Amino acid sequence: PKMSAIKQFDSPALPEAINKQGDDVVFRALHSDDNEKGFFQLLSELTSAPELPREHFLERFDQMRASNCYYTVVAEHLPSKKIVATATMMVEYKFIRGGGLTGHIEDVVVNKSMRGRQLGVKLMQALQFIGKQLGCYKVILDCSQDNVKFYERCGFQLKEVQMAVYFKENAGRQPKL
Repeated sequence: PKMSAIKQFDSPALPEAINKQGDDVVFRALHSDDNEKGFFQLLSELTSAPELPREHFLERFDQMRASNCYYTVVAEHLPSKKIVATATMMVEYKFIRGGGLTGHIEDVVVNKSMRGRQLGVKLMQALQFIGKQLGCYKVILDCSQDNVKFYERCGFQLKEVQMAVYFKENAGRQPKL
């Protein structure tokens, strides 16, 4: 018998106003069996996201769950049982702001065939809701210039500049953590 899926996070629960989009899409925490529901194919619409073998997916899922710092929200299309949108927020513990918390949003993607249905807006509402419930003093994200207007419509404001260093020798390597 197949084991039931485990949620990446149990609380805070998404309010009803966020967790449904019509009758065919539901927003929820990432589940331990979502790799079987097109999760990696969806992430591949954003960037390089080769499918992890099941045991590696579960290992990473368990690490993220155990940290209590990762909140991956997915939108599942109920008729097809496919993941059609996702975004992740990591919570950073700070020394500044009286030991405050900051939410960092990453890996935001909506399936091409589902764009225009406000799924991205709902993802942002869900992660902002979670950040607020957890006590974050801010939620931030990096995006391309092309996406600035979308995120402004979601309540974000343009602030400063993102910088990055990529380590090509670590691309595709198993992390040492």
